[in-house]
Amino acid sequence: MQFDLFKPKAPPLFGLDISSSSVKMLEIAEAGKGAYRVERYSIEPLPRDAVVDGNINNLEAVTEAVKRAYKRLATRTKHVAMAVPTGAVISKKIVVAAGLREEELELQVETEANQYIPFALEEVNLDFQSLGPAPSNPEEQEVLIAATRKEKVEDRVAVAESAGLKASVMDVEAFAQQAALSLVVQSLPGGGKDQNVAVVDVGANVMNVTVLRNDQSVYTREQAFGGNQLTQDIVARYGMSPEEAENAKRSGGLPDDFETEVLRPFMENLSMEVQRALQFFFTSTQYHSIDHILLAGGSAVIPGLDSIVNTRTQVPTSVANPFASMQTSPRVQLKRLMVDAPSLIVACGLAMRRFDPV
Repeated sequence: MQFDLFKPKAPPLFGLDISSSSVKMLEIAEAGKGAYRVERYSIEPLPRDAVVDGNINNLEAVTEAVKRAYKRLATRTKHVAMAVPTGAVISKKIVVAAGLREEELELQVETEANQYIPFALEEVNLDFQSLGPAPSNPEEQEVLIAATRKEKVEDRVAVAESAGLKASVMDVEAFAQQAALSLVVQSLPGGGKDQNVAVVDVGANVMNVTVLRNDQSVYTREQAFGGNQLTQDIVARYGMSPEEAENAKRSGGLPDDFETEVLRPFMENLSMEVQRALQFFFTSTQYHSIDHILLAGGSAVIPGLDSIVNTRTQVPTSVANPFASMQTSPRVQLKRLMVDAPSLIVACGLAMRRFDPV
């Protein structure tokens, strides 16, 4: 089964993002020239350890969650765009002669891929996309190669098919995130041009920091810190089970001292982690400044987190919301969408694949 990590497909589709904590589905439609409308979305929590480090450990549990999310989504669309975890993908930019025919380019890519990929080519799904002329020489072109182990793709396809859906597009989480964030960066002062924008994505277990410059990723780093830390702090202080702590975190109902004793220290720790990540960025690249920080992931919506990060780093900070300039259908609760927006960034990028030029 050949999978296109990049190439678009024609049928209408929605984004299906499987993270370590939940299944997220999102459908976007066109609403006039260059405008989009959020049609519907759903988020379904996953049992603990069903997905670990991007690996689907419990196929049955994940499939059941996908079925529940799809039922709540209430769409007729069966085609989905999915993504493999960034960590499971080897990507490499290569430079080849411009004007190669498709078959020549494929051959060249396979030859190059052999040098960079530590697996036999028959064990991987390999794809490539021309990025246009090489900056240093117009007679050459830059090509992005992406390869992932077949089982990473097959597990996700199996989940979709078991839930009665069809995986039409297999993307990479980092590329999907970038597609959605380009909508956010456009709304920054000066359209974000020539600016270093740090995207801090706080997941359940890890914090991913990516620095974007003119729609290209110039730096990426992963740190072992995530929203589960807050859950563990709640468990330790109030003697709850992890499930109770997780529910309380979402729906409130925690003791009065929660904000001062647990939440505030967590936010301070998180902002220190962001500051550390920026220091690593400055020492390992030629850049010495960050123009803007965008907070993404489930923890991004903690009230006041953006101002605490801003105070510590002295960098303008906001919560990433790719839906800010989109319309919404009547079935979408706008207030709820604004809260969920930072968790839906990958799903948004995947849903946008519907509008790729065929």
